[in-house]
Amino acid sequence: MRNFLADKVVELAPSGIRKFFDIVSEMPDAISLGVGEPDFDTPWHVREEGIYSLKKGRTFYTSNSGLMPLREEIGRYLKRRIHTGYDPSKEVLITVGGSEAIDLALRAMLNPGDEVLIPEPSYVSYLPCALLADGKPVVIELQEKNQFKLTREELLAAITPKTKVLILPFPNNPTGAVMDREELLALTDVLIEKDVFVLSDEIYSELSYHGEHTSIASLPGMRERTLVINGFSKAYAMTGWRLGYAAGPAFLIEQMTKIHQYTIMCAPTNSQYAAIEAMKNGDRDIEEMRESYDQRRRYLLRRFEEMGLPCFEPHGAFYCFPNIKRFGMTSEEFANRFLKEEKVAVVPGTAFGGSGEGFLRVSYAYSLDSLREALDRLERFVKRLDQEQQA
Repeated sequence: MRNFLADKVVELAPSGIRKFFDIVSEMPDAISLGVGEPDFDTPWHVREEGIYSLKKGRTFYTSNSGLMPLREEIGRYLKRRIHTGYDPSKEVLITVGGSEAIDLALRAMLNPGDEVLIPEPSYVSYLPCALLADGKPVVIELQEKNQFKLTREELLAAITPKTKVLILPFPNNPTGAVMDREELLALTDVLIEKDVFVLSDEIYSELSYHGEHTSIASLPGMRERTLVINGFSKAYAMTGWRLGYAAGPAFLIEQMTKIHQYTIMCAPTNSQYAAIEAMKNGDRDIEEMRESYDQRRRYLLRRFEEMGLPCFEPHGAFYCFPNIKRFGMTSEEFANRFLKEEKVAVVPGTAFGGSGEGFLRVSYAYSLDSLREALDRLERFVKRLDQEQQA
């Protein structure tokens, strides 16, 4: 029998995140700090709107682009949050999560061999999506000394005549790094001069703990060369509703919609009705969840400091990225042994790219009780490793 599988799919590595999640799901008394999913329920008023939409029989297809009232709410939201306006009829597309928006954008933009700049460590889907769109991923290895932010020098060094797209993943998963207005401004003249388009993944924009989130789309000369990708999973605790959106130039949204039309048709209808309610009346929910995450964030940083684990302060998302290089183990070895001996799952930094070696991603999207128990186990494990090194 001939080989019926596509080489580019067979060669893709499976997600390093899911590996540890699958193991811990079958391990009694195990604690997982590995999955980036809010532990909050979707706010009740949002769930009620989803339930009401079903009761009213709103189980039809929406337009391919999504419900116009939702696109209008997104337009108002982006105007007040990132101070950039979008025409809901031409410049906003509702997608099945932010992940679909990333996939659609790369497929709509890339010709074979076009280069995509991917700062790493970063979300695991960027590189596979670029490969599946026949692009050429070019990894920029971010550095701890720069708090894993993209610098002007790193950007310039990576650009070639074949560079078409820069993925800008801030606030960042897995590091929690945030780029402020001045740091983003340092990149814009390079992007404009070199004629590079930006995919700005802002799914964690509402989880910024030191000042207002800045979108690169709001900076001079960048709106017309930036696609803003966002969604409802993180800010509104709506992961299972599978709803995201893209906002950007009409020429790109039109082509993304064409792919979406043939492959997905439209995002889930009841999720869209629920999302309208979330955007209209969900600001207080976001504030309450953000305050809780910030409390957990500060707790983890204090515990890491007490253990002697270096960890720069993450200013966004809900992850810490502690450095475990002093133990002389790879991230994979540390995570596997920690899971086996203490029944706590964390994700090796290498799941997010080679520059994540020597680090772990620890999610604090879990209750304080779970975090306390997990950190107590980590402290015990770290003391044991120190004793082994001294023996």
